[in-house]
Amino acid sequence: EMYGSWQLGNVPLAQYVNRHNAFVDAIRKVDPDATLIAVGAAGDWSRTMLEKCADHMSHISEHVYWQGRDGLLAHVKQAPESLRRIAEAHRAYRRDLPSLKGRDIRIVQDEWNYWYGPEVFGELGTRYFMNDALGCAAALNEFTRNSDLFFMANYAQTVNVIGAIKTTKESAALETTGLVLKLYRRQFGTLPVRVATSPTLDASAAWSTDKRKFTIAIVNTTTRPAKVPLSISGVSLRGTGTRYTIAGDPKAHNDPSDPMRVIIREAPVGAVSDTLELEACSVTLLSLDVN
Repeated sequence: EMYGSWQLGNVPLAQYVNRHNAFVDAIRKVDPDATLIAVGAAGDWSRTMLEKCADHMSHISEHVYWQGRDGLLAHVKQAPESLRRIAEAHRAYRRDLPSLKGRDIRIVQDEWNYWYGPEVFGELGTRYFMNDALGCAAALNEFTRNSDLFFMANYAQTVNVIGAIKTTKESAALETTGLVLKLYRRQFGTLPVRVATSPTLDASAAWSTDKRKFTIAIVNTTTRPAKVPLSISGVSLRGTGTRYTIAGDPKAHNDPSDPMRVIIREAPVGAVSDTLELEACSVTLLSLDVN
Protein backbone atom coordinates (compact mmCIF):
# COMPACT_ATOMS: atom_id res chain seq x y z
CA GLU A 1 0.00 0.00 0.00
CA MET A 2 2.68 2.45 -1.06
CA TYR A 3 -0.02 5.05 -1.75
CA GLY A 4 -0.79 5.29 1.99
CA SER A 5 0.74 7.67 4.52
CA TRP A 6 0.79 4.74 7.00
CA GLN A 7 3.15 2.76 4.75
CA LEU A 8 6.88 2.73 5.45
CA GLY A 9 8.57 4.24 2.39
CA ASN A 10 5.52 6.20 1.21
CA VAL A 11 6.47 8.87 -1.33
CA PRO A 12 4.47 10.94 -3.86
CA LEU A 13 3.21 9.02 -6.88
CA ALA A 14 5.47 10.83 -9.35
CA GLN A 15 8.48 9.68 -7.34
CA TYR A 16 7.14 6.19 -6.71
CA VAL A 17 6.80 5.24 -10.39
CA ASN A 18 10.53 5.87 -10.81
CA ARG A 19 11.32 3.85 -7.69
CA HIS A 20 9.14 0.97 -8.89
CA ASN A 21 10.80 0.85 -12.29
CA ALA A 22 14.29 0.98 -10.74
CA PHE A 23 13.50 -1.93 -8.41
CA VAL A 24 12.07 -3.99 -11.28
CA ASP A 25 15.15 -3.35 -13.42
CA ALA A 26 17.32 -4.60 -10.54
CA ILE A 27 15.15 -7.70 -10.02
CA ARG A 28 15.22 -8.58 -13.73
CA LYS A 29 19.00 -8.49 -13.76
CA VAL A 30 18.89 -11.35 -11.23
CA ASP A 31 15.78 -13.16 -12.52
CA PRO A 32 14.43 -12.10 -15.94
CA ASP A 33 11.43 -14.44 -15.50
CA ALA A 34 10.23 -13.07 -12.15
CA THR A 35 6.49 -12.42 -11.86
CA LEU A 36 6.17 -8.80 -10.76
CA ILE A 37 3.07 -7.43 -9.05
CA ALA A 38 2.85 -3.65 -8.93
CA VAL A 39 1.14 -1.61 -6.21
CA GLY A 40 -2.28 -0.42 -7.35
CA ALA A 41 -5.22 1.56 -5.99
CA ALA A 42 -8.07 2.11 -8.44
CA GLY A 43 -8.10 5.76 -9.47
CA ASP A 44 -5.20 8.09 -10.20
CA TRP A 45 -2.65 5.78 -8.58
CA SER A 46 -3.46 2.66 -10.65
CA ARG A 47 -3.95 4.67 -13.82
CA THR A 48 -0.55 6.38 -13.46
CA MET A 49 1.20 3.12 -12.58
CA LEU A 50 -0.25 1.48 -15.69
CA GLU A 51 0.66 4.50 -17.78
CA LYS A 52 4.26 4.82 -16.55
CA CYS A 53 5.17 1.25 -15.49
CA ALA A 54 3.23 -1.14 -17.74
CA ASP A 55 6.43 -2.62 -19.13
CA HIS A 56 7.68 -3.13 -15.55
CA MET A 57 4.90 -5.35 -14.16
CA SER A 58 3.18 -8.69 -14.70
CA HIS A 59 0.01 -7.82 -12.73
CA ILE A 60 -1.23 -5.01 -10.50
CA SER A 61 -2.47 -5.32 -6.92
CA GLU A 62 -5.64 -3.84 -5.44
CA HIS A 63 -6.91 -3.88 -1.81
CA VAL A 64 -10.46 -3.29 -0.59
CA TYR A 65 -12.23 -3.48 2.78
CA TRP A 66 -15.87 -2.92 3.70
CA GLN A 67 -17.44 -1.51 6.85
CA GLY A 68 -20.69 -2.43 8.54
CA ARG A 69 -23.82 -0.93 6.98
CA ASP A 70 -27.41 -0.69 8.18
CA GLY A 71 -29.76 -3.01 6.35
CA LEU A 72 -28.91 -6.49 5.09
CA LEU A 73 -29.06 -5.67 1.39
CA ALA A 74 -26.85 -2.58 1.70
CA HIS A 75 -24.35 -4.45 3.87
CA VAL A 76 -24.04 -7.30 1.38
CA LYS A 77 -24.14 -5.37 -1.89
CA GLN A 78 -21.27 -3.02 -1.01
CA ALA A 79 -18.89 -5.97 -1.54
CA PRO A 80 -19.70 -6.89 -5.16
CA GLU A 81 -20.38 -3.27 -6.09
CA SER A 82 -16.93 -2.13 -4.96
CA LEU A 83 -15.24 -5.00 -6.80
CA ARG A 84 -17.26 -4.13 -9.89
CA ARG A 85 -16.04 -0.54 -9.70
CA ILE A 86 -12.44 -1.76 -9.55
CA ALA A 87 -13.02 -4.02 -12.56
CA GLU A 88 -14.73 -1.23 -14.50
CA ALA A 89 -11.86 1.15 -13.75
CA HIS A 90 -9.37 -1.35 -15.14
CA ARG A 91 -11.52 -1.97 -18.22
CA ALA A 92 -11.39 1.77 -18.84
CA TYR A 93 -7.59 1.78 -18.41
CA ARG A 94 -7.33 -0.99 -21.00
CA ARG A 95 -9.50 0.99 -23.36
CA ASP A 96 -7.84 4.37 -22.90
CA LEU A 97 -4.14 3.86 -22.16
CA PRO A 98 -1.78 3.31 -25.12
CA SER A 99 0.69 1.72 -22.70
CA LEU A 100 -1.67 -1.25 -22.29
CA LYS A 101 -2.14 -2.05 -25.96
CA GLY A 102 -1.20 -5.68 -26.48
CA ARG A 103 -0.70 -6.27 -22.76
CA ASP A 104 -2.79 -8.41 -20.42
CA ILE A 105 -2.05 -6.88 -17.01
CA ARG A 106 -4.67 -8.33 -14.70
CA ILE A 107 -5.73 -7.54 -11.14
CA VAL A 108 -4.32 -9.30 -8.09
CA GLN A 109 -6.95 -8.53 -5.44
CA ASP A 110 -4.63 -9.71 -2.70
CA GLU A 111 -6.58 -8.18 0.18
CA TRP A 112 -10.36 -8.13 0.50
CA ASN A 113 -12.71 -8.55 3.46
CA TYR A 114 -15.11 -6.89 5.86
CA TRP A 115 -13.33 -4.91 8.60
CA TYR A 116 -15.45 -3.39 11.36
CA GLY A 117 -16.80 -4.00 14.84
CA PRO A 118 -15.38 -4.83 18.28
CA GLU A 119 -12.03 -6.60 18.47
CA VAL A 120 -13.24 -9.69 20.32
CA PHE A 121 -10.21 -11.87 19.49
CA GLY A 122 -7.30 -9.56 20.25
CA GLU A 123 -5.91 -6.83 18.03
CA LEU A 124 -8.10 -6.52 14.90
CA GLY A 125 -9.83 -9.75 15.92
CA THR A 126 -13.25 -8.72 14.66
CA ARG A 127 -16.15 -11.17 14.69
CA TYR A 128 -18.07 -12.08 11.52
CA PHE A 129 -21.78 -12.74 11.19
CA MET A 130 -24.16 -14.30 8.70
CA ASN A 131 -24.59 -10.95 6.93
CA ASP A 132 -20.82 -10.91 6.35
CA ALA A 133 -20.99 -14.44 4.95
CA LEU A 134 -23.55 -13.28 2.40
CA GLY A 135 -21.25 -10.42 1.41
CA CYS A 136 -18.31 -12.80 1.11
CA ALA A 137 -20.33 -15.07 -1.21
CA ALA A 138 -21.48 -12.11 -3.29
CA ALA A 139 -17.85 -11.00 -3.58
CA LEU A 140 -16.86 -14.46 -4.85
CA ASN A 141 -19.72 -14.25 -7.36
CA GLU A 142 -18.40 -10.88 -8.56
CA PHE A 143 -14.89 -12.30 -8.98
CA THR A 144 -16.43 -15.04 -11.10
CA ARG A 145 -18.28 -12.52 -13.26
CA ASN A 146 -15.02 -10.65 -13.88
CA SER A 147 -12.61 -13.57 -13.96
CA ASP A 148 -11.13 -12.31 -17.23
CA LEU A 149 -9.65 -9.42 -15.20
CA PHE A 150 -9.05 -10.82 -11.71
CA PHE A 151 -5.98 -13.03 -11.88
CA MET A 152 -6.01 -13.81 -8.17
CA ALA A 153 -8.15 -12.98 -5.13
CA ASN A 154 -6.99 -13.45 -1.54
CA TYR A 155 -9.27 -13.12 1.47
CA ALA A 156 -7.41 -11.23 4.20
CA GLN A 157 -6.67 -12.66 6.65
CA THR A 158 -6.54 -16.17 8.07
CA VAL A 159 -6.47 -16.44 11.90
CA ASN A 160 -7.95 -13.96 14.42
CA VAL A 161 -6.76 -10.72 12.73
CA ILE A 162 -9.88 -10.08 10.59
CA GLY A 163 -9.58 -13.83 10.08
CA ALA A 164 -11.75 -16.64 8.72
CA ILE A 165 -10.69 -18.70 11.76
CA LYS A 166 -11.04 -17.52 15.35
CA THR A 167 -9.21 -19.11 18.26
CA THR A 168 -8.83 -19.12 21.99
CA LYS A 169 -6.08 -20.92 23.90
CA GLU A 170 -8.32 -24.01 24.05
CA SER A 171 -10.33 -24.14 20.82
CA ALA A 172 -11.06 -22.74 17.37
CA ALA A 173 -14.01 -22.04 15.10
CA LEU A 174 -14.54 -21.39 11.43
CA GLU A 175 -16.23 -18.01 10.94
CA THR A 176 -19.33 -17.68 8.76
CA THR A 177 -17.10 -16.11 6.11
CA GLY A 178 -14.75 -19.07 6.44
CA LEU A 179 -17.65 -21.43 5.77
CA VAL A 180 -18.35 -19.61 2.50
CA LEU A 181 -14.69 -19.80 1.46
CA LYS A 182 -14.63 -23.51 2.27
CA LEU A 183 -17.86 -24.19 0.34
CA TYR A 184 -16.88 -22.31 -2.81
CA ARG A 185 -13.34 -23.68 -2.79
CA ARG A 186 -14.54 -27.28 -2.61
CA GLN A 187 -17.75 -27.21 -4.64
CA PHE A 188 -17.99 -24.23 -7.01
CA GLY A 189 -16.90 -24.64 -10.63
CA THR A 190 -14.04 -23.04 -12.52
CA LEU A 191 -15.48 -22.09 -15.94
CA PRO A 192 -17.87 -19.13 -15.52
CA VAL A 193 -21.32 -19.03 -17.12
CA ARG A 194 -23.44 -15.94 -17.77
CA VAL A 195 -26.29 -15.44 -15.27
CA ALA A 196 -29.23 -13.04 -15.10
CA THR A 197 -30.89 -12.42 -11.74
CA SER A 198 -32.94 -9.98 -9.63
CA PRO A 199 -31.78 -7.04 -7.44
CA THR A 200 -32.22 -8.91 -4.14
CA LEU A 201 -30.37 -12.02 -5.33
CA ASP A 202 -26.72 -12.35 -6.23
CA ALA A 203 -25.96 -15.36 -8.39
CA SER A 204 -23.17 -16.92 -10.37
CA ALA A 205 -22.74 -20.21 -12.21
CA ALA A 206 -19.85 -22.25 -13.53
CA TRP A 207 -18.90 -25.57 -15.05
CA SER A 208 -16.44 -27.84 -13.33
CA THR A 209 -13.15 -28.12 -15.21
CA ASP A 210 -14.14 -31.49 -16.71
CA LYS A 211 -17.72 -30.25 -17.43
CA ARG A 212 -19.21 -33.16 -15.49
CA LYS A 213 -20.84 -30.82 -12.99
CA PHE A 214 -22.76 -27.57 -13.37
CA THR A 215 -22.73 -25.35 -10.29
CA ILE A 216 -25.01 -22.48 -9.30
CA ALA A 217 -24.45 -20.20 -6.29
CA ILE A 218 -27.21 -17.86 -5.09
CA VAL A 219 -27.21 -15.35 -2.23
CA ASN A 220 -30.61 -14.38 -0.84
CA THR A 221 -29.99 -10.91 0.61
CA THR A 222 -33.39 -10.67 2.32
CA THR A 223 -34.75 -11.89 5.65
CA ARG A 224 -37.56 -13.71 3.85
CA PRO A 225 -37.60 -17.10 2.11
CA ALA A 226 -37.79 -16.74 -1.65
CA LYS A 227 -39.20 -18.72 -4.54
CA VAL A 228 -37.35 -17.73 -7.68
CA PRO A 229 -37.77 -18.84 -11.28
CA LEU A 230 -34.89 -20.94 -12.55
CA SER A 231 -34.10 -21.47 -16.22
CA ILE A 232 -30.98 -23.34 -17.33
CA SER A 233 -30.19 -23.54 -21.03
CA GLY A 234 -27.45 -25.37 -22.90
CA VAL A 235 -27.00 -27.96 -20.13
CA SER A 236 -28.18 -31.58 -20.12
CA LEU A 237 -28.73 -32.44 -16.46
CA ARG A 238 -28.79 -36.02 -15.16
CA GLY A 239 -31.31 -35.27 -12.43
CA THR A 240 -28.88 -35.85 -9.58
CA GLY A 241 -26.70 -33.56 -7.53
CA THR A 242 -26.14 -31.95 -4.15
CA ARG A 243 -27.51 -28.83 -2.52
CA TYR A 244 -25.37 -26.96 0.01
CA THR A 245 -26.87 -24.28 2.28
CA ILE A 246 -25.48 -21.78 4.78
CA ALA A 247 -28.27 -19.84 6.47
CA GLY A 248 -29.22 -18.07 9.65
CA ASP A 249 -30.24 -14.82 11.27
CA PRO A 250 -28.15 -11.89 9.93
CA LYS A 251 -26.27 -11.72 13.24
CA ALA A 252 -25.79 -15.48 13.65
CA HIS A 253 -22.15 -16.34 14.22
CA ASN A 254 -19.79 -19.08 15.36
CA ASP A 255 -17.48 -18.91 18.36
CA PRO A 256 -14.64 -21.14 19.60
CA SER A 257 -16.87 -22.01 22.56
CA ASP A 258 -19.74 -22.95 20.20
CA PRO A 259 -18.30 -23.59 16.72
CA MET A 260 -21.36 -25.23 15.11
CA ARG A 261 -24.03 -22.56 15.38
CA VAL A 262 -23.76 -21.91 11.65
CA ILE A 263 -22.83 -24.85 9.43
CA ILE A 264 -22.81 -25.97 5.80
CA ARG A 265 -25.87 -28.19 5.39
CA GLU A 266 -25.78 -30.78 2.61
CA ALA A 267 -28.69 -32.60 0.95
CA PRO A 268 -29.19 -34.61 -2.25
CA VAL A 269 -31.13 -32.93 -5.03
CA GLY A 270 -33.04 -34.62 -7.81
CA ALA A 271 -34.55 -33.20 -10.97
CA VAL A 272 -34.36 -29.39 -10.94
CA SER A 273 -37.71 -27.66 -11.44
CA ASP A 274 -38.37 -24.21 -12.87
CA THR A 275 -38.66 -22.79 -9.34
CA LEU A 276 -35.92 -22.69 -6.73
CA GLU A 277 -36.75 -22.23 -3.06
CA LEU A 278 -34.21 -20.27 -1.03
CA GLU A 279 -34.02 -19.87 2.71
CA ALA A 280 -33.97 -16.40 4.24
CA CYS A 281 -30.53 -14.79 4.61
CA SER A 282 -28.78 -17.66 2.90
CA VAL A 283 -26.08 -18.84 0.56
CA THR A 284 -27.21 -21.77 -1.60
CA LEU A 285 -24.91 -23.74 -3.87
CA LEU A 286 -26.20 -26.40 -6.26
CA SER A 287 -23.75 -28.92 -7.72
CA LEU A 288 -25.63 -30.69 -10.50
CA ASP A 289 -24.44 -33.76 -12.40
CA VAL A 290 -24.30 -33.39 -16.17
CA ASN A 291 -24.77 -35.97 -18.93
